[in-house]
Amino acid sequence: MTQVDINITAGRDQVREPWIWRLSREFNVKVNVKKANIDTDYGWVQLELEGPVEEIQRATAWLMTTGMSVEAVQRAVGA
Repeated sequence: MTQVDINITAGRDQVREPWIWRLSREFNVKVNVKKANIDTDYGWVQLELEGPVEEIQRATAWLMTTGMSVEAVQRAVGA
């Protein structure tokens, strides 16, 4: 299993959408919210994604298509 910490910043349109829910439903990754600050017009979230490398890559690629800024912070590969 691979574990990746990512920072996501979202604008007005994105904070109104259930994208964290979609991550947990549409991709084979465990989603853990480590820190977050979300308001009506801006937000940032630090997420920990855990799962197969391919699924984390698919989930991250999908996040980038939503118009949000996505930045990898840390990556750990377990046995």
